[in-house]
Amino acid sequence: MTLRITNLGKHYGDVPVFENVTLAVEPGEFVAIVGESGVGKSTLLNCMAGLDSWDQGTVVHDGTDIGALDGEACALWRRRHVGFVFQAFHVLPHLDVAQNVSLPLMLLGQQKDQGRVATMLDAVGLPGMGGRLPQTLSGGQLQRVAIARALVHRPALLLADEPTGNLDPTTAAKVMDLLIGQTREHGASLVLVTHSESAAARADRLLHLTAGGIRP
Repeated sequence: MTLRITNLGKHYGDVPVFENVTLAVEPGEFVAIVGESGVGKSTLLNCMAGLDSWDQGTVVHDGTDIGALDGEACALWRRRHVGFVFQAFHVLPHLDVAQNVSLPLMLLGQQKDQGRVATMLDAVGLPGMGGRLPQTLSGGQLQRVAIARALVHRPALLLADEPTGNLDPTTAAKVMDLLIGQTREHGASLVLVTHSESAAARADRLLHLTAGGIRP
């Protein structure tokens, strides 16, 4: 899935978050985005997923203008094509690990495909842990659950917001191995927002976001 962003701008009232963001991400490409705190990196990811609106410019995925979709159509598009690893995990505490991972499949009417859930848990190093509740897991394990959930429906585009934040170096390296390995295996594109130099160094392309745009 080719992602093309053209002259994207986002404001909160009269205050610009970012302006004139233009970039393209090709199928199978891993792009890392860095920048100072508060410059709008997470907001840019949310715009890529259609989770946030914007004030100018376009976000187009394989010919689909995301800004032209209504709320229901955008949600359906996102369920089918996008995986999102949130900085705060957003693992639901009242559901066990397997139920959390299977949420994208349930939303697509594929909840019976539990074999894929088990395969995904094996892939992220959590075999046999499907019945565990989130409160019994470490931060690194919760991040792996979030990654498994983002990848279980085999999205064409994976967006990851600080996926190694607050993880020790060893766990962070393993998380990056999982993200890169799984996206490469399925030919997906990966866009990563990070403050981690080691994570950013593994990208095919590194971009710097500023209030005035984005640059190499």
